[in-house]
Amino acid sequence: MRWGRQWPDREPRPKVQRLSKEQKDKILQSLNNELSSSPVMVALNSKIRALRGRFYVEKPIYIADEEDEREIIARITPIEGKKNPLLLDAKKANENWYEVTRGSIKKVINQIINDKRGTFHGLGALDSSIRKTEDGQKQNYIEMRENYRFVYSSTGEECTAQEALYYFFGIPIPLIAEPREYYLYHRIPKIIEVNKERTEVIVEFTKLDMYYGGKFGDTCMYKKEHGKWDIYE
Repeated sequence: MRWGRQWPDREPRPKVQRLSKEQKDKILQSLNNELSSSPVMVALNSKIRALRGRFYVEKPIYIADEEDEREIIARITPIEGKKNPLLLDAKKANENWYEVTRGSIKKVINQIINDKRGTFHGLGALDSSIRKTEDGQKQNYIEMRENYRFVYSSTGEECTAQEALYYFFGIPIPLIAEPREYYLYHRIPKIIEVNKERTEVIVEFTKLDMYYGGKFGDTCMYKKEHGKWDIYE
């Protein structure tokens, strides 16, 4: 007799829907059109390409201010059945894929665009705030208060670190998204130090430890030299 917990059988993965070239091209165009509605994804130069019956969302990896190679941040699979035609997968740190959601083209792309945890990029709140401002660079949108607390000027409500980096310091979106590994582990960024000239910003990425309590994490520094920002991890 076997003792121990009985785990439920894992639901089998849905079958991949085979598409004609016309169907594939139509879906690909619609996916990229939806993706291009996001100011963050446009700034990251993200694109979707078709490969072996699936669609892959990619963005460049920036090294020394140049596009060195492209990173796959999401996979979209057409699946059999009419209710939920697409399956969205994300990649773990160990390179394995896991399911995030199923649904229409708009649903899966919105899941990527609105990501705030770091599963795909972590800049969902910044994307939303850019859409609300008139030109994405609205002056005095964010202000800094004591202890490096950043708030919306109009309401006094605290904003995200990514919004502060973009609006208050003027750091480019690709650099804000660059600590990809920290975001991938769903660590929360917080600005912990700024020099007097506001040309050096230290950001701490932390996550609560569920087993031992407390938190752990790492830091990175954004530094402005000769009028250009760079990141040091």
